[in-house]
Amino acid sequence: MKFKIIFTLLTIFARGSYSYAQSADVILGVWQSEHGSGRIQVFKEGESYNGRIVWLKDEKDESGKPKTDINNPSEALKSQPIKGLEVLSDFTYSDNGEWEGGTVYDPRSGKKYSCKLSLSGNGQLEIRAFKGISLIGKTQVWSRVK
Repeated sequence: MKFKIIFTLLTIFARGSYSYAQSADVILGVWQSEHGSGRIQVFKEGESYNGRIVWLKDEKDESGKPKTDINNPSEALKSQPIKGLEVLSDFTYSDNGEWEGGTVYDPRSGKKYSCKLSLSGNGQLEIRAFKGISLIGKTQVWSRVK
């Protein structure tokens, strides 16, 4: 009986300490957006974590040409392709298990938001986008592809 209790406590402790010991690089890889229309590859550049669109469900517009960033507020950027577009920028890993200080760009609206990233207990990526403070914002959950 004592063995079962000790084993159970050790198992719980080991699982709990894993989340604190996770590497900042665990976020690297390809993630499917919540709505399923795109996949974003998270990569590291120096000490910064960024993400670019590497796959689109619908890569072409109604005329058969590659979709471009038509909602971008900058006229000079409206003709850049959506595929390959950097949508996560300048995140750094903090000791609390989150990637903070970055921004997320939404090509559907052409807007950029402050953002923080975190991994949920089941290994999904939670993207919290906000203006001002994170309490007033929206969270999306992305699933790992590879």
